[in-house]
Amino acid sequence: MKDLREWISACEKEVELKRIKAQVDWNLELSHIAKLNEERKGPALLFENVKDYTIPVLTSALISEKRLAITLGLEPGISMCEMARWWMKVITEKGLIKPKEVPSGPVTEQVVEEDAIDLLRDFPVPYIYLKDGGRYIGTAVFLITKDLETGWVNLGTYRMMVHDRNHTGVQIIKGKHADMHLKQYEKAGKLMPAAAVIGCDPILFLCSSTLVPAQVSEYDVAGVLRGEPIEVFEGELTGLPLPAHAEIILEGFIDPKDLREEGPFGEYTGYYSGKRGEEWPKQVLHVKRIYMRKDPIFWVTTVGKPVTDTHMIPVPEPDRHPLDTELETMRVPGIRSVFIPPQTTGRLWAIISLKTMYPGHSIRAAMAAHATTTGHYGMKGVIVVDEDIKADDLDRVWWALSVRYDPYRSTEIIKRVRSTPLDPALPIDARDISSKIIMDVTIPYEWKRKPEEIFLDEEMAKRVRERWGELGLD
Repeated sequence: MKDLREWISACEKEVELKRIKAQVDWNLELSHIAKLNEERKGPALLFENVKDYTIPVLTSALISEKRLAITLGLEPGISMCEMARWWMKVITEKGLIKPKEVPSGPVTEQVVEEDAIDLLRDFPVPYIYLKDGGRYIGTAVFLITKDLETGWVNLGTYRMMVHDRNHTGVQIIKGKHADMHLKQYEKAGKLMPAAAVIGCDPILFLCSSTLVPAQVSEYDVAGVLRGEPIEVFEGELTGLPLPAHAEIILEGFIDPKDLREEGPFGEYTGYYSGKRGEEWPKQVLHVKRIYMRKDPIFWVTTVGKPVTDTHMIPVPEPDRHPLDTELETMRVPGIRSVFIPPQTTGRLWAIISLKTMYPGHSIRAAMAAHATTTGHYGMKGVIVVDEDIKADDLDRVWWALSVRYDPYRSTEIIKRVRSTPLDPALPIDARDISSKIIMDVTIPYEWKRKPEEIFLDEEMAKRVRERWGELGLD
């Protein structure tokens, strides 16, 4: 699979995508259809008749486990934890695969120079939520930037609101990899080359939306997951490696000194990020050139309350490899499975299933999780359960919280840790520092006498299952 079109075809074969032929307004209507569809766990939607535009719009792409499996080239029916394990195995056993440079690609079929650019005239940029500060061209998008000193190429997902015909805001949060690059260019007194990609092989968007470690390129991670190098060509203006099979690429520069008010926006937390003027001013991408296919597809995600594409994305691969791989790298034994529920916005809570081997083992695993690349940013809590419960079995996790967890004995609070400026649980003007919690839901290893759990007689249960249809219970 090289591009979004192959992915759409694969989804159609599995009856996981619906084409909407009736005319739909880009102003609130499109996003609200998509959101209601997502709440019903519906198919991906391809709007083929958007008012005022000829370009179709894809939404609700990655909201189901089945479509994530299609994206990863796995058999539909595989669970989130199984996807995470597969991801870990592929990366650890095969290593990373660097991109392959090609002269050009389908995305260079049309090239629009700066004087002819008009973002809102030419693209069906939706107005998503009623109190948004504008129309967001970048939701299912990634920004390509490059380390000025080492040449490391980063793909990162940042929201992008259109300011005018060829300027779009970019919310680069402090400490993110693009922010590290930006500081280098600011110190050097230079403009930062940057390119925004809208519509691509979904695995690139998947990788761009995760917390891959510094000095590791998402292109390399995507390459090994695909089993072949991602094809890129060199942008003429920026020199950046651009995905040859993308739908739309906005190429240009970010001036570290050009900061503009932007927002608010209905964020992945399910809350607006603040009122106009309350947020910090954002960087701006000066769009100097657009590459696009002759008949491009515009990809949008509604963001907002879970579950949408942005909440599902970090689940199968929360970091360079899954969180359990990071814990394995930290030599934490006994990890059976790890899950970050999409209902927690796909990043704020983690569940670890652990085979405890010594006193304090569960607390060690939770502290290690909070210290990982995945856990140190924004993650509020880690729940550790015994190995008899799979991390993604939320019914059993709730049961364990009820019968294996003592709030006084089993809770640890960690103070003064890094937060996210998008956390609505914190005051708008004090979101840099927060706290974290550990909930140890394991039966203490050191207990000499452990509670005895009830189990069914397996032979009798088997007989009953065999008579299920006969009993009229199918």
